[in-house]
Amino acid sequence: MITRFAPSPTGPLHLGHAYSAMLAHDMARADGGQFLLRIEDIDQTRARPHWEEQIYEDLDWLGITWDAPPLRQSDRSQVYHEALKALWDKGVLYPCTCNRRDIITAASAPQEGAEPAYGPDGLIYPGTCRQRERPADMPAQTALRLDLSAVSDAPETLSFLEMGEVTNDTPKTVRFQLEDLKTQVGDFIVSRREFLGSYHLSVVLDDAAQGITHVIRGRDIFDATKIHVLLQQLLGLPTPTYLHHRLIRDEAGKRLAKRDDARAISKFRADGATPADIRRMVGLDIASR
Repeated sequence: MITRFAPSPTGPLHLGHAYSAMLAHDMARADGGQFLLRIEDIDQTRARPHWEEQIYEDLDWLGITWDAPPLRQSDRSQVYHEALKALWDKGVLYPCTCNRRDIITAASAPQEGAEPAYGPDGLIYPGTCRQRERPADMPAQTALRLDLSAVSDAPETLSFLEMGEVTNDTPKTVRFQLEDLKTQVGDFIVSRREFLGSYHLSVVLDDAAQGITHVIRGRDIFDATKIHVLLQQLLGLPTPTYLHHRLIRDEAGKRLAKRDDARAISKFRADGATPADIRRMVGLDIASR
C-alpha cells in the first residue's frame, strides 16, 4: 500500500487536513506500506513559500513522516505539457476563451425552464467554445477543455468506467456511465490560461508518478474522482483504490476551509494542544498510530 497527502500551500492546514493526513499515514503504516507527501503548488499565483514551510512543521508536529522527498507540482510542468499534447493529438481537447461571467450568462440562459446544472467544478460548462474551429496546433496560455462528446465518439469508446472504492472498510466496485459525465460534469478544464495543467490533470499524473495505490481524501471529491478515472483511462494510467472519508465540520455543520483560521493546526499547537488532542478532536483512535 502506498498512500499520500497532497496539500496546497495556499493557507494554513486545519483539522480536516489533519484527519486526512493522519488517516492516510495510519493506513500505510498499519499495512507496512509507504506514505508520501506531495505539494500541490501548480497554481503559483496563490502558492506561498511560508505556507509550504508550515505544512512541513504541522505534519512533523503531528508525528507524520514521509518515505521520500516531497513531490512538488511546480517542478513538473513538462510532464503536464506532454500529457496535454497527447490528449490534443487524440482530438479530445479544445481551447476555451470564456471567462467566469461568460459561463454564468450562458448557463443561466432559459433552457426549457431548467435551472443551471452544477458539477464538481461549479456551473457545468455549456459548451460555448466546443463548436468553434479547432486549431491544428495546441495553443499556449489558453484554457483547454476535454470534449466529452469527442471521447464518447472515439474508436476506443468507453461505455462505462469503474473504480475501486472502500466504504466502512468494505471494498466495492463503483461503475458509472461515460454518458452521465456529460450532464453531471460537462467539458471540464484540463489546463488553465494562468498556468499549465489543472488540478484534475495533475492529480492523476502525480498519483501515477508516485505509484499511489490507495487515495484517501474527503467525500467532497467523490464526483471529481470520476473525472480522474476517465483521464487515467485516456492517458493509460493505473487507477488507484479510493477511500472517500467523512468530512470534519464546524459546530454549524459546515465543512472547514483554509480561511477558517480558528481551527488551524498551528493555532491549536500555539494554544497548548498536543497531537493526541488533535487525534481525539477528529475522532481517530490514538492507539491506531
